[in-house]
Amino acid sequence: MIICAGKSEQFDFAVPVGIGMLDVAMNLTKLCMAESPKYLLFIGTAGSYGGKKIFDIIESKAATNIENSFLIGGSYTPIDNLVSATDDVSRETLVNSSNYITKNMDIGKRYLEKDIHLENMEYFSVLKVAKSFGIPAGGVFCVTNYCDENAHDDFLKNQKEAMEKLVAHINIKK
Repeated sequence: MIICAGKSEQFDFAVPVGIGMLDVAMNLTKLCMAESPKYLLFIGTAGSYGGKKIFDIIESKAATNIENSFLIGGSYTPIDNLVSATDDVSRETLVNSSNYITKNMDIGKRYLEKDIHLENMEYFSVLKVAKSFGIPAGGVFCVTNYCDENAHDDFLKNQKEAMEKLVAHINIKK
């Protein structure tokens, strides 16, 4: 089953599951209970912390849930903040999820130091739900922006073309 966030990021061939980690967790759980998918493929856009270029297509099977304050020593978490659909995380492009968008390149560099390259609000929840149901999962992303002061404007400017590139990528893979 191919899934996406929804609203401004919908695809004819994908089921929208919500924007942000909480909506995805709730809606995807309901969907998995009702439909028992054999595989989940999340498609969407992502911001780059600097290591990936605009319009790069990235496939991933691993995500983190790290807040910016954690990187500067302002918080900690007692929960596991890494989820992976593969045993070899070292070969994966890590995608960070948060309900907030990073606009500070200095913070972005700290993610890169941890080998985390992309930011997508939903992906961590997708993998957590998939894992809890024992469903294999992955994600395909197209980079729309860098995580800097222009993040939102660049996202808006590049989103349409990024979605077209995602559709073309999925059609090639079929």
